[in-house]
Amino acid sequence: MADEELKAEVDAYVDEVWEDAVRDIDYLVQVESVEDLEGAAPGSPWGKAPREALGRGLEVASRLGLEAHDCEGYIGFADLPGASERYLATIAHADIVPLGIGWTFDPLHVTRKDGYLVGRGVLDDKGPLVMSLYAAHFFQRHVERTGERLPLTLRAIVGCNEETNMGDVDYYLAHYPEPEFLFTPDANFPLICGEKGLYSGTFRSGVVADRIVELDGGTVGNAIPGLATALVRADAAELPAAEGIDVEPAADGLCKLTAHGRGGHASMPAGTLNAIGMLVGYLLDNGLVAGAERDFLELERAVFATTDGSSLGIASADGLFGPLTCIGGTVRTEGGRFVQTVDSRYPKSTTGEAITAALSELARAHGAEYEQGRDVPPFYTDPSSPEVRTLLDTYNEYTGAHGEAYTIGGGTYARHFAKAAAFGPCDPEAPQPSWVGPEHGPDEGIAEDQLKLALKIYIVSIARLMRLYEA
Repeated sequence: MADEELKAEVDAYVDEVWEDAVRDIDYLVQVESVEDLEGAAPGSPWGKAPREALGRGLEVASRLGLEAHDCEGYIGFADLPGASERYLATIAHADIVPLGIGWTFDPLHVTRKDGYLVGRGVLDDKGPLVMSLYAAHFFQRHVERTGERLPLTLRAIVGCNEETNMGDVDYYLAHYPEPEFLFTPDANFPLICGEKGLYSGTFRSGVVADRIVELDGGTVGNAIPGLATALVRADAAELPAAEGIDVEPAADGLCKLTAHGRGGHASMPAGTLNAIGMLVGYLLDNGLVAGAERDFLELERAVFATTDGSSLGIASADGLFGPLTCIGGTVRTEGGRFVQTVDSRYPKSTTGEAITAALSELARAHGAEYEQGRDVPPFYTDPSSPEVRTLLDTYNEYTGAHGEAYTIGGGTYARHFAKAAAFGPCDPEAPQPSWVGPEHGPDEGIAEDQLKLALKIYIVSIARLMRLYEA
C-alpha cells in the first residue's frame, strides 16, 4: 500500500474507532491498579487490582481480534500472527501510581473537558496502552480483509508492574524471545533513545522521641511530593506564619504543620517545590527540634538543598545524559524513627556504587543508617539505526518538526530490551490549560487530539517498520 493511501486509510480508521477507544480507556482507568504485594497470590503476583487491569487490557485486545495471552498474571501480550514468528512489539502498562491528593476530577473515571481526557492513567499509561491495541487492530482488519499477512508477527505487550520494579518484564524476558525491535508509548515525542541510571535508597534515623511526634510526606519514592505534614509539641499560637506552611492546633497540646509545594516526576525536578524540604526548613529555622531529631533533620536539609546531588556529594554529569538528579520522595515515622527515601537518575559518568558509598558516609556522619534500593544502569540505543530513523521520520512527517532522538532521566520499559526506544505519545512543547495535571500528579490529563495523532503515527510507523523486514 502506498504511503498516501495508507495515511488516508489511517485517518478514516481513527475517526471511526475513536469513541470506542475512549470507552476502552475509561474501562481501564476504573481500576485502581496500584501494586499491592501484600495482596499477591498465584496468578496475581502484583496484587488483585493490577491483575484486574491486565485482564481488562487483554479483554480489549481479544475483542479487537488479537490473540491474547495471560502469562500467569505477571504480564500479557496480544498477537497478530505474521508470516514469521519473529516479531515487532509495542509495550505499555496497565498499572498506575497511587492516586494521591489534590484531584478536582474523579481519578477513576475518564472525564472529557474542552478536548482533554482526565483521569489516573489517561497519560501514564492506560491511554497509550489502548492506542497500542488499536494500532494492532488496524492491521488485524487489513489482514482479515485482504488475507495478506504482515512479514513479522505484531505483538502488543501489556505490562502491569512498570511503576515499581518492572518485574513483569523480567518474567517476560525469562520466558519469551526478544523482539526484533520494540517501542513503548510511555514517554514523549520525538523519540527517547537513552535513559539515565535508576537509583533509589532509604535513610533511617535512630530512635527520636523529642519535639517531633510524626513526619509524613509524599506518596511514592519516584515523585516529588506536593504535600507534607508534621505533628510537633508546640503552641500553634506562638509559631510564625510562613509561605506555603499551614500552622494549626491539634489535640493533646500538639501543633500540626502542613507544607504545600509543587509536585512532579522525580526525573524532572525543575520548577517543582518539595513539600518535605519546606517542612524541614520550617522545623529547623523555628527551633522545633531537639536531640537526635536535629541531627537527622540537618541530614534532611542536605537532601533537599539541591536537586543535582551537589549537597549530598554525588553530583555528576556527562555530554550524553547531562547532570545527575536526586530528590527526596517520601518521609514516614516508623517505630519512633524517621524514614526518608531518595530517588536519583544518574549519567554514565558515575555509578550506583559511588552514590551508595557517598550517601552511606553522609548517613554515618549524622547518626543515621542508609540502605540502597534499586540500581539500574543507564540505557542507550543507537539513534542512527534504521528502526529509530523510521520512527523519527514518521513523526517529523506528521508534525512538520525536525525532531531528533534524545535522552531522559525517566525510566521506561525500553531499557530492558536489546533494540528499543520510547516513542510518544506526549508533545512536551504543546500548550495545555493550567487545570490539566501531569503524569503522577492530580488531574492527570492529555489532549484527545494528541492521542489521535499518536495513534496515526504508531500505525504508519509499524507499517514502515514491517517493510524493513520484508524478505
